[in-house]
Amino acid sequence: MDYGGSRGFRSMADAPQIGLGTHTPAAIPLSQRPARSVPVDSSLEDPTSSNCGTKHPKLLEKLPVVHCVVRARIPTTTGAEMFLHLYHNDQDKKEHLAIVFGNQIRSKSLDAVREGETEMDRLIRGAYTGRLYPGRVSSSAAENGDVKEEAVERQTPHQSEPTLVRIHSECYTGETVWSARCDCGEQLDEAARLMSLPSASDPTRVTGGVIVYLRQEGRGIGLSEKLKAYNLQDLGSDTVEANLLLRHPADARSYGLATAILQDLGQSEIRLLTNNPDKVRAVEGPNRELVVKERVAMVPLAWRGAGGIRSKEVGGYLKTKIEKMGHMLQMAEMS
Repeated sequence: MDYGGSRGFRSMADAPQIGLGTHTPAAIPLSQRPARSVPVDSSLEDPTSSNCGTKHPKLLEKLPVVHCVVRARIPTTTGAEMFLHLYHNDQDKKEHLAIVFGNQIRSKSLDAVREGETEMDRLIRGAYTGRLYPGRVSSSAAENGDVKEEAVERQTPHQSEPTLVRIHSECYTGETVWSARCDCGEQLDEAARLMSLPSASDPTRVTGGVIVYLRQEGRGIGLSEKLKAYNLQDLGSDTVEANLLLRHPADARSYGLATAILQDLGQSEIRLLTNNPDKVRAVEGPNRELVVKERVAMVPLAWRGAGGIRSKEVGGYLKTKIEKMGHMLQMAEMS
């Protein structure tokens, strides 16, 4: 079966190398295409507002407590580097992640000194500045005496605009087994691409940003229930109806963990990559611990003539998200 688009193939022998930023070539290279963003005011309470959607997200009374357990450098298939942060929390037993592009965004909980730890302990869990290399023994300064980079990295960087952020929920089918029922894998790749672009103010650095990767598969219902929902979709239900028939909410996700993780990473104002109006308000937290300054649209690649996923299933999925979940995309953009 040919799924088409950036993740499509006709046989396993023809399968492309799959990784962050893998896309079908387009007439205009995606590397030259900036993100399209619009200012938002999530303080609006009118449920018919285009910034707030048709329903209000459920906000937690207080944010979860999170702490970063480990951080490691990950070279990617695009040539860009990112730092993968793994978080524990007091709300569930899952390991949530923050994918950080650029070396200037740091975790407060990771950098905090822990009782009884050695310098090697800090190096192993990623609480260091600069880069690791064979023989390094200090977490705070390179042995070659080059501390200038270290000092700059520890400072909160001056930014001309808020950090680009994507709140992404786990999708095994869309990210790992090439499903053309949704565009989740494509959205993850596109967020990584945008954050890997050279900075407009300093081409020697990447634009940078954070993908908060939450372990809430199937919009919060889990993989087994999600697969049942897929069978219901093949029987004629859409993605919302299938969840309801299984006695689940249309969307069972929450975003308090994302807010807490972003706070730990020193973020107070962000540019949010999303089409989901619920995320805009929910990620700000119960007391507006964060402020979403801009919403950056996630327009499907196929709608822009840039490859992407093309299938009957993904077309119906996007149509349902627009019509029943208030996602901020224009149906006229669909080809």
